[in-house]
Formats: sequence, C-alpha cells, structure tokens
Amino acid sequence: MSLPELVRSQLKWLRPGIGVKRWLLILAMGIVLSALGIGLIIGQVYPIPQITGYLSLSFLPLWVRALFFILIGLALVAGGLVGLNRALLSPFIRDGQEVVEALYRYRQGTHGPKVVAIGGGHGLATLLRGLKAYTSNITAIVTVADDGGSSGRLRRALGVLPPGDIRNCIAALADDEALITQLFQYRFPSVSAEAGLDGHSFGNLFITAMAEVTGSFERAVLESSRVLAVRGEVMPSTLHSVTLMGDLREEPAQVRRVAGESEITRTGGTIERVYLEPDDVPAYPRAVRAILEADLIVAGPGSLYTSVLPNLLVREIAQAIAASRALRVYVCNVATQRGETDGYTVGDHVAALERHIGRDLFPIVLANNNFAYADALPEGVEVPRLELPPDSTCTLITADLVDPAHPWRHDSEKLARALMSLLENRR
Repeated sequence: MSLPELVRSQLKWLRPGIGVKRWLLILAMGIVLSALGIGLIIGQVYPIPQITGYLSLSFLPLWVRALFFILIGLALVAGGLVGLNRALLSPFIRDGQEVVEALYRYRQGTHGPKVVAIGGGHGLATLLRGLKAYTSNITAIVTVADDGGSSGRLRRALGVLPPGDIRNCIAALADDEALITQLFQYRFPSVSAEAGLDGHSFGNLFITAMAEVTGSFERAVLESSRVLAVRGEVMPSTLHSVTLMGDLREEPAQVRRVAGESEITRTGGTIERVYLEPDDVPAYPRAVRAILEADLIVAGPGSLYTSVLPNLLVREIAQAIAASRALRVYVCNVATQRGETDGYTVGDHVAALERHIGRDLFPIVLANNNFAYADALPEGVEVPRLELPPDSTCTLITADLVDPAHPWRHDSEKLARALMSLLENRR
C-alpha cells in the first residue's frame, strides 16, 4: 500500500458515525497530561547529562523541537491504536476487510431504519440480502405453514414448526453469506436414505436440533441467528402449528377444498381463497412489537397465496400492520407463478390481498417496469401487466427491479435501493 493510500485509509477513523473520535480525544488528553507530568519531573533534575541534551535536540530552536516530537508522538500513538485494534478485532473480521470498514458498516447498520419484511421462500431471502446493506435493524417475519419437502417431513415426524423458510432468511442475513449459504442450504444426497437424511438440508436439521437443545423453537431461531452473526432478526409469524387451507375452482360451478401448502399449488385449479386452520392463532408477540416500531413494512416478494398471505392471515399481524405508522409497501412479483398466479396482473395481486385482508393495508404497490428480459422467462410464466383495479386506492410505483440473470426474480440490490428511496422520499 502506497503512502497516500495508507493516509487515506487511516483518515477513515475520523468519519462521522464510527464512534471512536471521542476516545481518541480522551487518549490524546491523557498522553498530554502524562507528558506534562514527566516534563515537570525532568525539570527538577537539571542539569541533565550532555548525551540527553543531544537526544532531546536541545541544539535546535524550541519550536522545531516541539513540532518534531509532537509529530513523532502522534504517529506512534496512531500506529499503536491501529495495531491494537487489529489484534483485538482480527478474530471477528473477514479476510481482506479493514477494521475501520467493518466498524463503519456495523455502526451505520445499527443506526439504519427499522424494517419489517413479511413473507417466505426465496423471495423474502432475496429482499433481505439487499436490505442488510442499508440497515441491521431488520425483522423478517416468516410463515410457518410450509408442509412440503424437508420441512414437512420434520414437521410430521418431530412435531416442530417448519424450519425451511426461516433457514433461508438466516442464511440471507448472515454476515458471511457465501459460506453460511453453502452450509445451511446443503442437502444430503439420496445415498443417505438408509440413515433417513436423504433430501434434508443441513440448516433444517440444525434448527430442529437447536430446538431440542434449547427446549423451544423460538429459542432455537434466536440462538441460531446469534451463532451465525445474523444482521437483524428472523422470527415466525406465530408459534402455533397451522395448516394452510385452499378453495380451488376447477369448473365454473365446482370448488374443491384442499389442505396443505404443497397441495394447493400441486393439485391444479384456480385459487379462490386460502385460510388458516385454526384461524384464530395468536401472533408471535415479538413480531407484533417489531411491526408497531417499524419505519418500513414490506410484504413480498414471494408466492402470493403460500408465502405472503399465510403471515397476513394471522389476525394480530394484520391488525398490527393496520395500526402501524410505518410506510407500508407490497412488492409485486416480477413474473407470474405457475399453479398460483397464472395470468395475474399487478391489479389481480392487489385484488387478492384485499379479498383476504381488507383494503388499504398496503397503500403503496411496488412493481417492476423493466420487461427487456420477458422473452427469457420459462414457458408458462408471464410478466404481470402494470395496472390496478379501477376503484383501487393504492399508489402504484414502478422501477427496474428485475435480475437479468434470472428474469423471473428480483435483483436484491435494485429492490432494496427502490424501497430505501421510497422511505427517504416519505421522510
């Protein structure tokens, strides 16, 4: 590192928000007073040996000597502080990351806006990856209605709440996401069938084991987040076991009722409505508190009927959102979902929300307006048209939100930037 780069790097310690300048001032005052005391003692033992006079540069003008020793002293103090901080904080800093940058990111995150993100699946994880660059005050409220795959098997075998969506969110908010994602998302291969591990993800087993060790699913999620240095909190919408029920219209005069999140999208038919069984479960109190204290509440992106709505159908969650003074935004998916929102427009998403939870719960709807990659969508998947119902009271905001590499998904950074911009404009 060149000298100018080194100077610029060390000057970062003086940036606002890091919280070290006050301690540097106290340290400097302590050094000055100590030096003054030592100088008084030396002054009482004059004449000092001739060699000491040379060492103290007594043959130079007083102002030159003072400036020289001040600069040398400050350089030594700065070097010592930097070295001490590196030694103390190195176990907690990733390779190649500067201590000052890590501290700055932490301080800025703790002073960021309070954001509540509601949903489940990969859509919520995508949102969280973008949000953690702006704030650490994130609360992810996750559905517990999942009954498919590894989560469903653990739920049926051990009676635990489904850990899959919570696992995805913990991985997304983890400080070292690359490694944690690989570990938590790892699925045991089919050769593990004899051991009963085939298809299970390590993260699901980890959270389930933590629930056994700590004695509760709630504690398991908190401790798992702490172990993995998560920025924010991940919590279920309710601690009670619920089943997502669905009424599917197969013919104009025929409606069939199915039980289970996985069955709703697998059996075919147009989804008329979904509801929870039982439908009067209490919300997780910490989730309600987070909603009431939030600056921004975001529902979606994610599967409308099987990820977003199951949270909002917990009555106390919807009531807390309605009572909150936060900016409330519904993020519409960038593409339709086969078996769930086939042929839906943005207005159809809004109408489904209003049909289930009432009007005006989310006054702002954020949708993607970059359709350049629509031709790359999988067969049967479409771009929802940008239109709202004629009588809607919602405000439609559009922006480029699509991930060019996966045009059926949101781009984490684009989505987070658009939401933060909406929050700044409101303020």
